Amino acid sequence: MKTRYEGLLVLNVKGNEESAKEIIERLEGDFKKEGAQVEQVQKIGSRQFSYAAGAVEGGFYVNFIFQGEPSVIKKLQTKFDLNADVYRKTFLKLGPRPTRPAPKPKTPRPAPVAE
Repeated sequence: MKTRYEGLLVLNVKGNEESAKEIIERLEGDFKKEGAQVEQVQKIGSRQFSYAAGAVEGGFYVNFIFQGEPSVIKKLQTKFDLNADVYRKTFLKLGPRPTRPAPKPKTPRPAPVAE
């Protein structure tokens, strides 16, 4: 059974944000190769870390919303561990896709009473 997940990735672009677009496209392809169906890609942007984490002072944040089998997470974690462009990664299990409630019917307004 397919489950919805959210994957937050911090990319190591080293000040070259033009390469972020290429990296994101390649990562989206990696999601699809492993059997995940990508629903949405949210490019959050470049952020500085609150404290120095070695030589890397910041990264480009991107959020993937996708569906897949639970085994996909382990495959993606292994693949991204070996990818030098992915500095950090976090995966969360999401609930079912939210549905919008049906719109409430409009009640007609009573006509004004003339006195």
